[in-house]
Amino acid sequence: MTILLFAIESPTIIILVVAAIFLLFGGTKLPQLARALGQSKKAFKEGLDTSEQEEKNAHAKLNNVDDETLFEEARRRAQQMRADETKKIER
Repeated sequence: MTILLFAIESPTIIILVVAAIFLLFGGTKLPQLARALGQSKKAFKEGLDTSEQEEKNAHAKLNNVDDETLFEEARRRAQQMRADETKKIER
């Protein structure tokens, strides 16, 4: 990885890469390619922002729950697990 970063610093390599891209895609396709890359980057950032916001909302909901509610939920889940295990044993 570090070797690649040092290689990219060379102006000759950068010119060769740009020339290869120009030859592969041509002058007419480069603006379309750049636009598509920009839209992809924007969509990716929006997805990250959305997931971060959902995570913050989930944490906010968890912080608003009191201990008694958590204990009741734990008891309910434990009772459900015991009932499921009993059904498996009966089969």
